[in-house]
Amino acid sequence: MDSLGPLLHLLRARVPLTSGQEALLLSMRRNHRSYRRGAPIIFGRSRLSESCVIVDGIAARETINGEGKRQFTALHFAGDFVDLHGFILKEIDHGVTALSDCVATFIPHGEIARVIDTEPSLGRVLWLLTAVDAAIQRAWIACLGRSRALAHLAHLLCETYLRLRLVDRARDWQLNLAITQGELADALGLSPVHMNRTIQELRATGLVSWEGFEIVIHDWDGLLRLAEFDGTYLNLDQKIL
Repeated sequence: MDSLGPLLHLLRARVPLTSGQEALLLSMRRNHRSYRRGAPIIFGRSRLSESCVIVDGIAARETINGEGKRQFTALHFAGDFVDLHGFILKEIDHGVTALSDCVATFIPHGEIARVIDTEPSLGRVLWLLTAVDAAIQRAWIACLGRSRALAHLAHLLCETYLRLRLVDRARDWQLNLAITQGELADALGLSPVHMNRTIQELRATGLVSWEGFEIVIHDWDGLLRLAEFDGTYLNLDQKIL
């Protein structure tokens, strides 16, 4: 599969693309790079001349405060642009780190501009991706501010399963979430001890099995209810389950 295959999966689930539009996107010049788990992909305060799409693996946007405490503000999977907003902002205020071994492809901003100039409707398509990013951020903020830890974790699993299923990285209610409990704690704003306790509490519900990085969802509807999950914010036109 082409390195932009997962990105096309994401787009097709949200908007109809013509064969000409897909060919134009695939014509973009790009460079592939591999990263080991824990390696920085984008450094905070970088001035960007290209945008990065995850081809395989899991990455996270992160901010670190003056005390060295880390907060993940987004998780990114195959097909996701991690910094498309940098096409407009040029300098970004956060870093992006590989949480698993990752492969990424980098598209020069000049190539993105060429595509938009050639087919202006693709500018709206790419804008849609940044709008979905913002919607996911709003959902995360709501969970951080108002959800109990158990419901917040359930919400993250519902979202993650749908996003991975969309790019054929999860199926049959099973997913591999190659993130440590400490990294999950940094995503949910919990201490590592509270994170471990919350995972044990979720296991005890019987809604999921969770061994290492392997998660099996036994009761999807029950998990949705626990999370109070409404996937409207993911903006999926197609039914993917």
